[in-house]
Amino acid sequence: MSGDLPFFVYGTLRPGEHNHALFLRGRTAAEEPARLPDALLYDGPGYPYAVHHPGTEVVGELVTPLAGSYPELLAELDRLEEYHGPDRPLNVYDRLPRTVLRADGTAVRAWVYLAAGPVARRLARTGTRIPGGDWLRHRA
Repeated sequence: MSGDLPFFVYGTLRPGEHNHALFLRGRTAAEEPARLPDALLYDGPGYPYAVHHPGTEVVGELVTPLAGSYPELLAELDRLEEYHGPDRPLNVYDRLPRTVLRADGTAVRAWVYLAAGPVARRLARTGTRIPGGDWLRHRA
């Protein structure tokens, strides 16, 4: 699946975090609270990892880029998240289309960076879960 989907961000790209200032500030048309169903959040080395996990959810924002900035922003976010393309062995995250829920419960498709397979398997064995799936609350 491809297309100019919005992004669901749940860690250092959220408003107030350092990567939001570096990559998103001034480049978005909208940012709104949202939740990613069937996902679990793990603590990482200064940033979180989300993995697929039925029955839990991750808290974040749905970010819609400004018209005209999409291709450049997509490429920059892929580099930041160490996403090299579908099913690439060096991926730290995989960029996948997922259904995200706005605050009013409306479902929307968005790109989400989830921990790549080897990373997700390691986290399942030895990772530290973030209770409630909210990176900002966890860091506070």
